[in-house]
Order: sequence, then structure tokens, then C-alpha cells
Amino acid sequence: MDKLALITRNVEEVVTLDGLQTLLATKKHPRAYVGYEPSGKIHLGHVLTVNKLIDLQNAGFDITVLLADLHAYLNEKGELEEIREMARENRRAFVALGLDPDKTTFVLGGSDECGFSDKDGFQMTPKYQMRWQKLMQRIPEKRAIRSMMLLARDPDNMKASHIIYPILQVADMIELGIDVAVGGMDQRKIHMLARDVLPKIGLEAPICIHTPILVGLDGAKMSSSKGNYISVDDSPEDIHRKIINAFCFPKVVKDNPVLELFKYHIFPRFSEAVIKRSPKFGGDLHYTRYNDLEGEYISGAVHPLDVKNCAVEYMNKILEPVRKVLA
Repeated sequence: MDKLALITRNVEEVVTLDGLQTLLATKKHPRAYVGYEPSGKIHLGHVLTVNKLIDLQNAGFDITVLLADLHAYLNEKGELEEIREMARENRRAFVALGLDPDKTTFVLGGSDECGFSDKDGFQMTPKYQMRWQKLMQRIPEKRAIRSMMLLARDPDNMKASHIIYPILQVADMIELGIDVAVGGMDQRKIHMLARDVLPKIGLEAPICIHTPILVGLDGAKMSSSKGNYISVDDSPEDIHRKIINAFCFPKVVKDNPVLELFKYHIFPRFSEAVIKRSPKFGGDLHYTRYNDLEGEYISGAVHPLDVKNCAVEYMNKILEPVRKVLA
């Protein structure tokens, strides 16, 4: 698979594809970043962006992971001490998921107490503080509010801290010297804000790569309150229970969370997926491409329970290294 195909597989959009192609042609080791709020459990929605960082790393990119403790605090995700402890746990999990620690710079934005890198605590420097205050003069209040609607903990009761949040995120991109911003589609409005405002102050707009928003295991929107997601530290028994009980209507692909496990998590990591079946039901099925599995599922040649059992096996293989480091 060539670099462009690797970078763009399983993404919702690239803004812009022409810009990405130019970057690949002109820079040997571009820098891409994702910012994560260290709060709550890491679930497969987070892992989707980690998978994309691994793709970018394999395509020659230098990777920065911002563990955004200050952002999490502004978004009412807890007190700073517990947020920073979660940041340490996040780093261990991301490495266990496959990010190369020797080629990934982990940065704790609001403090230098974790010793991740020499960039730790950059959000508290006078330079950074002056940077985001200057950006505030360029960003309309309503635009800042709109960009936070999908990210705020309580979007109907946003506080002044939520208005500052996206402005800080734009400032992060400047201070970290990134070429590419990676995130889910819920990050799109903030990324577009950065693309609009940075050229106005004489800086290049970042290329933005957006991954899809996955559905929950019940086929509805993934929500922590519903518990309809898989966490990276779920036990093998939890994985089995959640996947066996997941929505997986026969011959239906749309909003099918079990097929999404294959498309976004299993096939990017394994060269082959084997669905194990008794000889009386036709024997094992071997797939090297997601599209082949999807086609046979639509035709009815593959039973939902067989797909679920296969997904349980491979997801446990993916998550076992994480369970070990978080135990």
C-alpha cells in the first residue's frame, strides 16, 4: 500500500487532499498530532484515531500526542491532579496499542510534572498565553461557541471556559509546529477554525484528517451514559458479552457496530481474518479484505453469530497488550 492510500484509508475526509499530496512530495518527515482529553476510559472511538496515527507513523510522519490536561479541566472533566494521573495511564495504553514510543512525542500541555517531553507545560508559558490572547482578537465569539457544540460536556450550558477551549486548540497547533491535525468528525469545526484564522496571521493552515464517528454497540450513538462501547481495558469476558449482545442485523451493513470492528480495527491490524466454523456449516472462512467479508455478509453467506465470535477473538488479541500494562 502506498503512502497516500495508507494515510487515507478509513478516513471520513481529508482537508485538503491536494494539500496532503503536496506535503508528502515536499517534506520528508511531516508532523501530525492528535489532542486527547485525559478523562474517563479510553474506548474504541479513541483507538480509531490511534490507528490513524500508526498509519501516519508508518508513512514517515513524526507524531505528537497532546495529552490535554488543561483542556480537560476547562471542559469540566475533573480536577487537574486526577486528570494528570489519567494522562499517564493514557500514554501507557497508546503505546500498548502500537504507537512507537521512540517515534512519538507525548506532551502534557498544562504541566511538566509527568516528564513526558521537553515540551511539557508549554500551555503555561508567557509566550503561549500571549499567543491565545492575540488569537481571541481574530475569532468571533459565536464561531468559538459553535465549534464547541459537539465537544462540550454540557453544550446547553456552556461556560466562558468552553469559549476559550477552541482558541487554545488553535494555539496548540502553532506551538507544536504541526503540519497535520488528526481527529474525529467532532473536531471538524475547531480544525476549520484553525484553517481560517492561521493564514490571517501569516501562518500555514494545517491539513486536517478526520476519522468517522463510530456507532455504539446497540447501533445508536455511542455514549458513556449508555455504556454501549468497548473500553481498552475491558476483560475478555466483557468483550465477549458486549459483542455477542451487540446489534448485528442479518445482511445489514449500515450502523452495524460489529462490521465496524472489522473495518476500522481488525483488518488494519491483521493480514487475514478467519471465521471459524464447524465443517457441517461449511468450514472456516478466510478473508484478507474487509470488502469481501462485507459482500458475503450482505448476501447472507455469513451468519451474524459467526461474525460476532470472530470479532471477539481478534478484538481480544488487539486489547490484550493494553490490559497487561493497565493491570
